[in-house]
Amino acid sequence: MCHHHDILRSNSEDLKKIEKQMDRRQFLTKTSMGLGAIALGSLFGADRLLAGTGGDNPISGIKGIPGLPHHLPKAKRVVYLFQSGGPSQFETFDYKPKLTDMFGQELPESIRGGQRLTGMSAQQSSLPIAPSKYTFDQYGESRAWVSELMPHTAEVVDDLCFIKSMYTEQINHDPAITFFQTGHQLPGRPSIGAWASYGLGTDNQDLPTFITLVSKNAGGQPLYSRLWGNGFLPTEHQGVQFRSGKDPVLYLNNPENYEGKDRQRMLHYLKEMNEVQHSTYGDPEINARIAQYEMAFKMQTSVPEVTDLSSESDETFDMYGPDSRDPGTYAANCLLARRLLEKDVKFVQLYHRGWDQHTHLPGGIKNQCKNTDQATAALVKDLKQRGLLEDTLVIWGGEFGRTVYSQGKLTQDNYGRDHHPRCFTMWMAGAGVKPGFTHGETDDFSYNITKDPVHVHDFHATLLHLMGVDHEKLTYKAQGRRFRLTDVHGHVVKDILS
Repeated sequence: MCHHHDILRSNSEDLKKIEKQMDRRQFLTKTSMGLGAIALGSLFGADRLLAGTGGDNPISGIKGIPGLPHHLPKAKRVVYLFQSGGPSQFETFDYKPKLTDMFGQELPESIRGGQRLTGMSAQQSSLPIAPSKYTFDQYGESRAWVSELMPHTAEVVDDLCFIKSMYTEQINHDPAITFFQTGHQLPGRPSIGAWASYGLGTDNQDLPTFITLVSKNAGGQPLYSRLWGNGFLPTEHQGVQFRSGKDPVLYLNNPENYEGKDRQRMLHYLKEMNEVQHSTYGDPEINARIAQYEMAFKMQTSVPEVTDLSSESDETFDMYGPDSRDPGTYAANCLLARRLLEKDVKFVQLYHRGWDQHTHLPGGIKNQCKNTDQATAALVKDLKQRGLLEDTLVIWGGEFGRTVYSQGKLTQDNYGRDHHPRCFTMWMAGAGVKPGFTHGETDDFSYNITKDPVHVHDFHATLLHLMGVDHEKLTYKAQGRRFRLTDVHGHVVKDILS
């Protein structure tokens, strides 16, 4: 024990000597950083910035910005079921019966209107119309149209708020996904969950504010950790990925043959050294590092507990489907998401790849729906029966839709669809949105929006509004300007609010 104190005292004295020996340039650097830290403290709150200057537990978790929420939130937590690849609206929720008699006909130029095509479609000599192979029916009191591929989702339509008039400018996967997750097509901006963490903080001190789950073995377009990154926000706001297997969070477990009994004491000494470092240099990122070490220590207990599904009943597993017993599958991640939401994790993000069906779409999308439909509906049912849906916002959707025309060879049983950003379908459920409601309409070809368009920025503005945040007021200054999730755009879609 004395040896540890000797090391700490030695390091502290060395840092103080460095501080005393500063030249003019170092002094100006230090004081400017200190002033910057004070300015940042006005955003974070003095208790947050100056945490770590004394006491046994200086940082008790991520706190939000003073003054937030701006208004009473409807959603205390969010789960975003992101269907990566661009699900076809024709085979899921946007029923277009008039296309049946137009099989193989050329898409009218009056409908296309010279709109941008991908490089793949531009190479085709024709754009033949491909009606959906699958049938639709109406369900629930809302009489919502749902494809035969989504029988379980059909059971919960009266809890869903469909938005059939979503649109984006991004026509390729990476910029389109990046746009949906960060509000900008180029990498580098904070993700939605990071903004929520930064603005609102956490209601759970033992788990991260923002957690990401990615379905295993799903194939499809690659996903990058920057999609749930913190961008220019402090690092404590980045999403933490939970994985299947014995180590749900990388580098969280103790090294092999290390019992970890002195880990808390070691972290205490490390915290004190970081506090000396912070008092010397005034870098607020040091406090973020202290908080991350402390969170990692807490997660050594909280993560194994929340990721252990063995306590779930057979009835619950049956509701989510057989894949829910296989960690890392979409179904298992939906069940884990419910457990995280029960623990008041602020933002849970699921990614499921494989919706990019340029060829052999009928078989491909059938498999995708089989792998996701039951668990998606089960999550809505489960949250509702536990009384959590009323203050939890559930979101389902991808980065864009698919074209009415076939990409490649068209037959009655086989066709593909290219990317289509001009109109597609998403849905929300739960906190603050109208249940059993459909917003927006598209033309008979699901090629153009005919009523109530909703842009990605509008979607983000509405999401933040439901969490009690005015999207125009949640800003962060970086690189000489103030940024926000919605950039300089976005309007709350008031018609879908309950």
